[in-house]
Amino acid sequence: MSDRFSSFVAGLIEGGRDYSYLFAPSINSYKRFQDESFAPCQMVLGVDNRTCGFRLVGQGASFRVESRMPGADANPYLALAGVISSGLDGLEAGLPAPAVHEGNAYENRSLPRVPSNMRDAVALFSGSELVRSALGADVHEHLANFATQELRCFEQETVTDWEMMRYFERI
Repeated sequence: MSDRFSSFVAGLIEGGRDYSYLFAPSINSYKRFQDESFAPCQMVLGVDNRTCGFRLVGQGASFRVESRMPGADANPYLALAGVISSGLDGLEAGLPAPAVHEGNAYENRSLPRVPSNMRDAVALFSGSELVRSALGADVHEHLANFATQELRCFEQETVTDWEMMRYFERI
């Protein structure tokens, strides 16, 4: 990897947690981040390694990094904005090349992990000055408010199937 490419990739890893809400925008999104599922649970770089959140693939002119963070439910424009912004943050900061993980990333609990639920992802997103700077204050505030309202509605207004089965005949 060139120095510039390395810094871009390091930015993906460094800022990825702050942008997680853009990659996993719903309550249900976080259910896919399970160990041994080939979902990207760790913010780490690997060479053609599907247990890593970011993987280097291809050869020669097709050599590239793949961000495995966004799910099928992500808005592709917002997800791409998060990927590009975090990479550019790494370039601007001149971050050093990230370590390349070998082996099963699920087995290494010391690696930084994707937030395991929407509440944690929204807290990181809402409090991130990098995200605010990249998206602009108005967009950042709008998305953070939308996510907060979504969580509030789910937690305070929704009765789940689990609650119905668990409590209907017990209480």
